[in-house]
Amino acid sequence: MIYIIIGIFIFALVFGPQLWARYTFSRYSKPMAHFPGNGGELAQHLIKEFELDGVNVEITEIGDHYNPENKTVGLMADNYNGKSLTAIAIAAHEVGHAIQHAQNHPMLGLRTRLVKFSQIAERLSTLAFIGIPIITAITRAPSAGLLMFIIAISSMLLATIVHLVTLPVEWDASFGKALPILKKGNYINQNEQQAANKILKAAAFTYVAGSLASLLNLARWVAILRRR
Repeated sequence: MIYIIIGIFIFALVFGPQLWARYTFSRYSKPMAHFPGNGGELAQHLIKEFELDGVNVEITEIGDHYNPENKTVGLMADNYNGKSLTAIAIAAHEVGHAIQHAQNHPMLGLRTRLVKFSQIAERLSTLAFIGIPIITAITRAPSAGLLMFIIAISSMLLATIVHLVTLPVEWDASFGKALPILKKGNYINQNEQQAANKILKAAAFTYVAGSLASLLNLARWVAILRRR
């Protein structure tokens, strides 16, 4: 029974934020007739408003995001073409990242650098975990296996650090940039501000799930290794 409770707890902890975000986005996805433009048009307007030279907006299939390498705001088709509160809030959130980039936000720069290393480190950690028993058997030296273990753990921890660094970046994009912009620019009325707050909070906290998932993956590999 205790294992079932623990399993439910872990599931809720890891997948809860993501499921909550999806529910929140869906809840406020109804088109709003009084909005003058869609998410893509708002993003383009804000780029001009804040003089973000070289920043483009495009439809993407890999999730709403801002790519600092090619200075592109990517919006899912529903958010690019939609005139819902979710589309408007998400568009403002992603432009918030572009504003961070233009202002040389230190945490955004750190996340960008860490992401490059973490992609390599993730592959390295998998190879290292697989290679531990092989290297130990070939060299007959436990220290060699321990070294591989340290490399694997360090690589996987880097992925967790990336998610942890990402959270304050996302929070600032939501509440340091997007929400004040939407309020001051009268893009949303007072009755819509509470809903926009929920959407932007969900957008920021989706990365909590990623951080917890990476920790769970780390624990899984450690458990597999101990069984060996």
